Amino acid sequence: MRDTGRVHWRLLVAGFRRQSTYRLAALGGLVANTTFGFLKVAILFAAVRAAGGELEGYDIGAVSAYVWISQAMLGSVNLNGRTDLAERIRTGDVAVDFLRPVDVQGAFVATEVGRSLFAFLPRGLPTLTIGVLVVGVPAPDDVAAYPLGAVSVLLAITVSATTVYLLATAGFWLVETRGLQVLYMIVSGFFAGLFLPIWFLPTWLYAVVSATPFPSMLMYPADILSGRVDGGGALLHVLVQAGWLVATVAAGQWLTRSGRRRLEVQGG
Repeated sequence: MRDTGRVHWRLLVAGFRRQSTYRLAALGGLVANTTFGFLKVAILFAAVRAAGGELEGYDIGAVSAYVWISQAMLGSVNLNGRTDLAERIRTGDVAVDFLRPVDVQGAFVATEVGRSLFAFLPRGLPTLTIGVLVVGVPAPDDVAAYPLGAVSVLLAITVSATTVYLLATAGFWLVETRGLQVLYMIVSGFFAGLFLPIWFLPTWLYAVVSATPFPSMLMYPADILSGRVDGGGALLHVLVQAGWLVATVAAGQWLTRSGRRRLEVQGG
């Protein structure tokens, strides 16, 4: 168990270092995140003011916090569905991964989490800082929001990785998954609350969205760190995220075993 944990830790560090080589890409991501952050601020501020200063519990300060926290997380959560694993499954190179003494899902998630954690340094933190300095972002009143928010962000990144892993494993049966990745990119952003808070949605659509892991990737951490939910509400968000993590890991293990059997039958 200790050796397995050490291997996954080293894979996480490797993912962090690998992503650190793409510094210009990180700078481009920062510019894009900030630009779209200002656009979202303009649109959502206008909507709140048109509603009389408050919309579904969001005032100007709450909207600003939602926008800049969600934009800061955008580089660390995978909402586009693209992974190297999907290509390795398509080409059959994943057969080599099965020969290694490391669980394929665990290795993928550890590397993906390392990559995502690095993205906070050149993209996430500067984006949030610009939002605080230029627009203003109110701090949560409850000091517990900070440690709970940190746990929630880590869970969001990990749930994102385990969910994208499920998408990649579809390649064992479909071979080509680019169509699924496009569908995932469209659905995940909307359901995660990237374009607008999911609390703005009609009741029936909110119920559908809440039954998916996507709010755990963006909306719930934004709620906690903005102070929109605190105490029991924040803890419930974290528990829901942990539940989705367990569910997606279990589903990933089952799909990995099923996909490996199918790969062996095909001669991979």
